[in-house]
Amino acid sequence: MSDRIAGALLALFAAWYGWEANSYRTDFGDPMGPALFPEALAVPLGLLGLYLLARPDPDPEWSSGRYLLAQVTTIALLVVYALVLQPVGFIPATAVLAGLLAFFLGARPGRAAISGVAVSLIFYALFDWLLEIPLPPGVAFGG
Repeated sequence: MSDRIAGALLALFAAWYGWEANSYRTDFGDPMGPALFPEALAVPLGLLGLYLLARPDPDPEWSSGRYLLAQVTTIALLVVYALVLQPVGFIPATAVLAGLLAFFLGARPGRAAISGVAVSLIFYALFDWLLEIPLPPGVAFGG
């Protein structure tokens, strides 16, 4: 039953997400528009939700203990990331998020920090310079 509930929620969320993406408008930038990526993301999310509705796991196991804590912590980190991305800026916020996630996945603290900074800089270069999608610079860079 839990898979069906999750599937229904995912399908509803995907429909809402895709619908809301249609309202994204801009007067400049990509000729395909800012809604392209969210609309494209809504399709597989909706299909996953429908799949869970149609073919649920007959005997699902709920996470507990350390695994449940890791899942809740990851969700909390992603929520905090979304809240601080604009004021703090893409590079520092992404470096901290990626570093903490790497640490939670078992990386040593030093390697987690290095990978967080590397991921942040690579994604910044990819989106801001290569794809020319502006990212929030944050207060340190005049944003």
